[in-house]
Amino acid sequence: MDNNDLRIKSHVFSDDTMRAPNRAMLRAVGVDDADFQKPMVGIASTWSEVTPCNIHIDDLAVSAKTGARDAGATPLIFNTITVSDGISMGTQGMRYSLPSRDLIADSIEMVVGAENLDGFVAIGACDKNIPGCMIAIANADVPAVFVYGGTIAPGTHNGNAIDIVSVFEGVGKHNNGDIGDEELKNIECKACPGSGACGGMYTANTMASAVEAMGMSLPGSSSNPAESEEKAADCAEAGKTVYTLLEQGIYPKDIMTKEAFENAITVVMALGGSTNAILHLLGMAHAIGVDLEIDDFNRMQAKVPHLADLKPSGQFVMQDLHKAGGVQAVMKLLYEAGYLHGDCLTVTGRTVAENLAEAPSLSEDQSIIAPLDQPKRTDGPLIVLKGNLAPRGGVAKVSGIQVTRHTGPVRVFDTEQEAIDAVKQDKILEGDVLVIRYAGPKGGPGMPEMLAVSSLLVGKGLGEKVALLTDGRFSGGTHGLVVGHMAPEAQSGGPIAFLQEGDQVTIDADKKELSAAVSDAEFERRRQQWTAPQLYQKGVLGKYAHNVSCSSKGAVTDYKTKKD
Repeated sequence: MDNNDLRIKSHVFSDDTMRAPNRAMLRAVGVDDADFQKPMVGIASTWSEVTPCNIHIDDLAVSAKTGARDAGATPLIFNTITVSDGISMGTQGMRYSLPSRDLIADSIEMVVGAENLDGFVAIGACDKNIPGCMIAIANADVPAVFVYGGTIAPGTHNGNAIDIVSVFEGVGKHNNGDIGDEELKNIECKACPGSGACGGMYTANTMASAVEAMGMSLPGSSSNPAESEEKAADCAEAGKTVYTLLEQGIYPKDIMTKEAFENAITVVMALGGSTNAILHLLGMAHAIGVDLEIDDFNRMQAKVPHLADLKPSGQFVMQDLHKAGGVQAVMKLLYEAGYLHGDCLTVTGRTVAENLAEAPSLSEDQSIIAPLDQPKRTDGPLIVLKGNLAPRGGVAKVSGIQVTRHTGPVRVFDTEQEAIDAVKQDKILEGDVLVIRYAGPKGGPGMPEMLAVSSLLVGKGLGEKVALLTDGRFSGGTHGLVVGHMAPEAQSGGPIAFLQEGDQVTIDADKKELSAAVSDAEFERRRQQWTAPQLYQKGVLGKYAHNVSCSSKGAVTDYKTKKD
């Protein structure tokens, strides 16, 4: 198709003499007369030196730009921010992690809209990059493709594969006296050997897999490693694909349907993905206008088996899955067994079924993905629990744990640091229910992750002997008897705010229940004596605290027509 036949916004710069100033600005960055006749395609890069997840994305952006130019577009690279969850974990900096998702989304949408870009490639790697890019894709409403920056290779220590979570759990072992300073330093130095996002089925790999299953990434994008020829080729092909989407008039809303979200949830359940997938998929659905509710996750969980032996609860990492056939091979297995909607459109311009017809099957000698007749669980590992302690739900990941019911007295902390100190000082005992509140989207503010304290518990041998509840979040690397996203949050007057030291709480994963042995009348009496802390007032966290919705609705920050 001739470029002039494309209905593209950027032609405004070439069709009107009044646009000479606009063209003058673009000429200064290398655009010429021929380029003005082509669609302008943005390359949204999350390159940064603040995290290994994104350190290589500048080169990947150039590959995407080359692909777009070869296809016939005029490509322009622009950047947005990223923060590193692994670096901010356990510090006050973690409060900025979830808000960065929305800042990434807003900044990409702003550039695409302000510069009249006709389409774009978004390249992200660290946890919040992926949903941030996808929310931007939904809101910008132009043809777009997401490319995952790729997973990091595992480190090696004493002949075993290790990663960043090994370091967090090493801190717990060190605190418990099980390893010394030198051993911990060796783990620290070998855990992250190069570029790429954290290697297990943590949040980045989970969300990349979900986006590929949804059809918004090219086949193979989620499992191609960061430092591989496949990843550079993936980016170049994405640049070409945006041009094809423009030709065919395919928009994100054509791909991101309710059935596509169900495909994403199915793959997340089968792979044993991060609890954060629930939060981010809800946010993405809100942006594109798909009616996805938190209860849909339990509906899908009940019928999708958990197949993958991936970290944090399993043995393997994403690079191992890549060698065994990747996410496409897992999708092929699921599709052939009737678990996926094959008629969903994808960015290739073909359906899921058409893509999978060309996909590889899992290698015969692999042991990462269990056979469908011998699953790790017959249902999914991500569950939503409800009860008088979390009327709108709490989220748990039950893969790899043996204890599915726990009743015990609560130990209540209003900050994560107080809880960390109590664990390190051996004040949290077997059978306790450790509660960290005022850590939700509004109360944190920013809904920080609790990997530091959960890893301490695992490292000290208490991972399934102490339950951990919070209205904050957990890292995709967290495992153990933990429930997060408790809603409504304490800041908004949720029941978690009224727990008192010694109250008996029951977590029942089989029944999906989360309850306190406190009557409605007693909760109401405590409510009457409670005053909500003042919301944070300053800077980006202040803006976030005053605008963010409940976690059960995806912690979204744009205009809301319905009460949280």
